[in-house]
Amino acid sequence: MDLEISVAVTADPRAATRGPGSAPTGLTVNGTTYLVGVEPRVSLLDALRVHLDLTGTKKGCDQGTCGACTVWVEGRRVLSCLTLALSCEGYEVTTIEGLADGDELHPMQKAFIARDAFQCGYCTPGQIMSAVALLAEGNASTDTDIAEYMSGNICRCAAYPNIRAAIRDVRDGREESGHAAA
Repeated sequence: MDLEISVAVTADPRAATRGPGSAPTGLTVNGTTYLVGVEPRVSLLDALRVHLDLTGTKKGCDQGTCGACTVWVEGRRVLSCLTLALSCEGYEVTTIEGLADGDELHPMQKAFIARDAFQCGYCTPGQIMSAVALLAEGNASTDTDIAEYMSGNICRCAAYPNIRAAIRDVRDGREESGHAAA
């Protein structure tokens, strides 16, 4: 008994299977588009750090539980360790390196410095990216709200009171004032 097997072939390049080798991928990061060769299973975090040498975004747990790798994709916060680089093709990615305006720090960066909202500094880029997004989302009305909506970002040094103070300062327009009244 002979079995006949037929295989459908498509000429549509978008339907082509990528992998397991490197695939050319266009990533737009901080306003610049890069063409990088990444395997389909490479995380956005590894693409940023290894392929683009943007090391501001930190690899903490590599499991999506600490928030050190927080970046924005199309203005929404994502955990870059759980996001495939290929899934970001065609979208704007913003990292901590893209937050400042040239040499002028973002108000949240200034507030973190003024409030000493970091100890070791390892979680700081992810904390700052989440804090800016938190304000844009309108979820910083109270300290309870701030704590809840920042809960995905862990600070092993427990600088949480200073982080909340920095967020309040920016929320209230006091980021330039240093240690404004809490």
